[in-house]
Amino acid sequence: MGDLSEFRLKYRLYLKTYRWRRIDPVPWTPLGKPLKDCRLVMISSAGIVTASQNPFDSFIRIGDTGIREIPSDIDVETLRETHRSKAFDHTGIRQDPNLAFPVDRLQEMAATGFIGSLNHRYFSIMGSVTAPGALIQNTKAQVVPKLVKDQVDIALLIPV
Repeated sequence: MGDLSEFRLKYRLYLKTYRWRRIDPVPWTPLGKPLKDCRLVMISSAGIVTASQNPFDSFIRIGDTGIREIPSDIDVETLRETHRSKAFDHTGIRQDPNLAFPVDRLQEMAATGFIGSLNHRYFSIMGSVTAPGALIQNTKAQVVPKLVKDQVDIALLIPV
């Protein structure tokens, strides 16, 4: 786990004064069947896009609340990371997008039967959004109906 001391001073000050959103109670639904029988979707806030998609817009003041659909059978080598934050080193994710968008690892888990199946599409959003309400509303309106239609059982959420 990281520590605030790892960040530059301006980011430490920002994080100490940021009004973090509290959710109480935390929404939780126990898994109703074994993971080996579930259809899984991945949702990452790494700002990942395919070669044919527009990057996330790093100039929107509150952060880009858009969503990108990524096919689950995508070649990881074709993915690009477009996260706007300067608070972390992007080198690792840019060298291997699996670090923040683990397509290859999920395919391996499905192939071995650890996961029942993978949804045909994943979702990428931008982290570092300072208006989480707008992100939640946009994501809920655009993604949730697709998850219901796709009969997804479980979501792997990857915060970046």
